[in-house]
Amino acid sequence: MARVGVEQSLTDIQQALRDKGYDVVELKQESDAQNCDCCVITGLDSNVMGMADTVTKAPVIEANGLSADEVCQRVDSRLQ
Repeated sequence: MARVGVEQSLTDIQQALRDKGYDVVELKQESDAQNCDCCVITGLDSNVMGMADTVTKAPVIEANGLSADEVCQRVDSRLQ
């Protein structure tokens, strides 16, 4: 199954993705995202400085304002 990186604070989303069979990796540092097929971030501190250095070419989903089910649906659609 696909490997999904999820920010540490998004524990409900981590569990929901595990329940769907995804291999979930906690994103603690930049290098954690390198082997992921998709990443889920909070979006709370995204691009604060106006600079966007990418660490991965995988799709990135911003979870801000979304339920765990909505995030799972977006992950499913991005990885099909």
